[in-house]
Amino acid sequence: MAAVIGVHAAIGAALVAGLTVSGAMPEIVNKIGATNIPIPPPPPPADPVEPSTSESTPTIVQAPPTQFDINPIDTPFDTTPIPVPNLPTVPSGTAFELPAPTPQPSFDPVSAKPRNDPARWLTDNDYRPSWARRELTGTARFRLEIAATGKVTSCTVTGSTGHLELDAATCALVTKRARFEPARGSNGEPVAGTFSSAVKWELPN
Repeated sequence: MAAVIGVHAAIGAALVAGLTVSGAMPEIVNKIGATNIPIPPPPPPADPVEPSTSESTPTIVQAPPTQFDINPIDTPFDTTPIPVPNLPTVPSGTAFELPAPTPQPSFDPVSAKPRNDPARWLTDNDYRPSWARRELTGTARFRLEIAATGKVTSCTVTGSTGHLELDAATCALVTKRARFEPARGSNGEPVAGTFSSAVKWELPN
């Protein structure tokens, strides 16, 4: 065993010695190349500019003179004569007649009015005993037609009493007893007209 170990030791020493002599293990060297780049020097400072003490002269601009034509311009006018129509001649001394004015009414129209007392057109004596026994009462409204002479020409009951006897008696008595002034027109002449009123029939006392 000692001999084997010695042989192995000898072989190892021979291998190490042989590698060192023959240069089997190359030298590892990392080389980095560097180059110096020169930096140019800065430019010299410029000379300071001194302000000018002389005053600047303003520039004068002259406009060209404007020419005006003061001579009037002749405008042509149309001198063609205009024909005038022939108008009828009016002989001297001719009088013009104006239409006569329409006569205006000088009288206010009036309606017919009683000449006697309307309270006496009907009295208690006109109330008949038969109407009293039946107690007939009521108000009769009527309208009278008046002629231009003032005479009553007709009578119309416009509001009934509710009893024919009273209505008929109203028109008969008023037509007989009433007297009127006739109505007047716009010129004051008598004209036909109307008159309206009412009568109340009551039981006599």
